[in-house]
Amino acid sequence: MILVTGAAGFIGSHVVHALLEQGHTVVGIDNMNDYYDVRLKEARLARLFASERFQFQKVDVTDAEALADIFERHGIRSVIHLAAQAGVRYSLVNPRAYVDSNIVGFLNILECCRNSRSEHLVFASSSSVYGASTHMPFSVRDNVDHPVSLYAATKKANELMAHTYAHLYGLPCTGLRFFTVYGPWGRPDMALFSFTRDILAGTEIALFNYGDMRRDFTYIDDIVEGVLRVWRKPPSPCSAAPDTAPDPSRSVAPYRIYNIGNHDPVSIHRLIELLEHCLGRKASTKLVPMQPGDVPATYADVEDLAVDFDFRPRTPLDVGVRRFVDWYRTYYDC
Repeated sequence: MILVTGAAGFIGSHVVHALLEQGHTVVGIDNMNDYYDVRLKEARLARLFASERFQFQKVDVTDAEALADIFERHGIRSVIHLAAQAGVRYSLVNPRAYVDSNIVGFLNILECCRNSRSEHLVFASSSSVYGASTHMPFSVRDNVDHPVSLYAATKKANELMAHTYAHLYGLPCTGLRFFTVYGPWGRPDMALFSFTRDILAGTEIALFNYGDMRRDFTYIDDIVEGVLRVWRKPPSPCSAAPDTAPDPSRSVAPYRIYNIGNHDPVSIHRLIELLEHCLGRKASTKLVPMQPGDVPATYADVEDLAVDFDFRPRTPLDVGVRRFVDWYRTYYDC
């Protein structure tokens, strides 16, 4: 049995949908919090309830007892952990939410996986862990000791915690650093969603860092494909000792880290141009300073993903934006 946490979330609901289409039986959990519109989360779940092989429980990963009960009752054998308090900017005003969900919640997942002798824990990290790094493209072999937001720090902590459990208990763990995921059923706090909403409403869009921003936008279908390829192949320990071949992405423990990104950073101005074309309306913008905790650019090196799984995200931004806009107009009837 597969457990997917954050099953009502953007990435989680897509991953569950793909697993169900492939014939798997899935248990999904989510706390259904109101960080953004709960009705969107409910609509994502409604798509999944069409399958008899999907079971859902409203559970918070911070509830260790409820989580342990799910593992025991359903015989969970592998976990795709996507539940987290997301958002860099929100971490500036509500830091405790990140420690509760991303640190305490992740510890509970690790403990359940250890006690149930799980076959593989795949967990979501983030491109945010690269923080103040200016070395491009971001490589899993880079040092990531300079986070610039608490959200990023919690994701780096997750990677360290997972490695510890992989080393101490032989728990196979794979962390995936996602790069600016977008697409249908996306999160309202993400740029593509909010820009679309603002353009249609005639609301002015704030372009941070005076518009000098570049992101490695990665389409949701590519993220899902990467997650499932990695999930099917638990990591094995590397033969080289860390002191003879230091590499943050691998270990003598059954632990690996991968980037999943489009390997093609695009300016925020290009994103707006594509939206204007798809929506048939011009955007109103204003240039503002950089937000605390943000970074000017992201750019994924995905060579390890390509070598180990024969996969590189490839969906062009213009294709993905068009699909998102089509979904948005249908979902909101606008």
